[in-house]
Amino acid sequence: MSVDNVNDVTEQTWKDEVFPEWGTWLNEEIDRTEVPQNKFEMWWLVNMGIWLKSDQQTSVAIDLWCGTGKTTHDKADMSPRHQWSRLTGGRKIQPNLRAQPMVINPFAIHHLDAYLVTHFHHDHIDMNVAAAILQNVKEPIPFIGPKDVVDQWLDWGVPADRCRIVKPGDVIKVKDIEIDVTDSFDRSVLITDPDEKDLPDDKQVPDMDARAVNYVLKTDAGTVYDAADSHFSSYFAKHGKDFDVDVAIVAYGENPIGVQDKMTSVDVLRTAEDLNTKIVIPLHWDVWSNMLGDPSEVEALWEMRKERLDYKFHPFSWLPGGRFVYPDDQDKLEYYHDRGFKDRYTHPINLPYKSFL
Repeated sequence: MSVDNVNDVTEQTWKDEVFPEWGTWLNEEIDRTEVPQNKFEMWWLVNMGIWLKSDQQTSVAIDLWCGTGKTTHDKADMSPRHQWSRLTGGRKIQPNLRAQPMVINPFAIHHLDAYLVTHFHHDHIDMNVAAAILQNVKEPIPFIGPKDVVDQWLDWGVPADRCRIVKPGDVIKVKDIEIDVTDSFDRSVLITDPDEKDLPDDKQVPDMDARAVNYVLKTDAGTVYDAADSHFSSYFAKHGKDFDVDVAIVAYGENPIGVQDKMTSVDVLRTAEDLNTKIVIPLHWDVWSNMLGDPSEVEALWEMRKERLDYKFHPFSWLPGGRFVYPDDQDKLEYYHDRGFKDRYTHPINLPYKSFL
């Protein structure tokens, strides 16, 4: 600890000692990873946050968010304009406490080639992350997102020359990674107020392309489709025709009564089938205490249906902070963190007798 006497312990010394819970462990792992030729590697940064690194050591972060949910009961009811009020007619705040630790320290990010955000929901875009990148990444890397995301960055003080507005159909090159921007199917974002003074009328259907996008990231080793917070859409089948998808990332969770915000297990499988992907990875189930999902449900349903429907894909159950290597991990169904002790019995043991344990 930074202090060694209880009389010197304060709330601040406690916070400094334990937060972020993973310290710089994951930052160091990403920085020190040299991706071999014909592979790409990804790390799950909680929620829908993804870090992708190519075999040319190009790094792209998507929807990196380092915030919280509810932190006190003493909070005002939702306004009539809040998306959940509009959807459910309710006013009580949702009890969405953050259920996962902070696995990455944004202020310890020093090597990044592009920062992408899919939409402006507060668990996908983060002022702290934007500030950390501006302060600590030496290269003037681009901040990439749809119009309303860029408007939020500009409002926070991100320089305009660092921001790039994208819409479906755009193609961006970040060194060796090609990023195709595609349609979003996130209907929740259409009833969420963006950071604007002039808000649309309640009955107006906003322009989805200005609010949210999906990304297709093409590397030499394979292609990742990031569906962000999209709900299920039959138009995924069009994207499955347009792109050769190896890994699809989708937002899955347990929807509260009266709410349709995340894909269900059936939606995950239908999306994977439509995208014609090899692997589907459900994320977002991990972070909110009131929407916690169980990816083993996706796997169980896949087992029930795979022969009858002749599925050509399989689901992969990840853990926050975990690493995924493609194609090495392409046949895995579940991830587990490194269990350690690889150097067992490389030095003499020191026990009273051998059968001690």
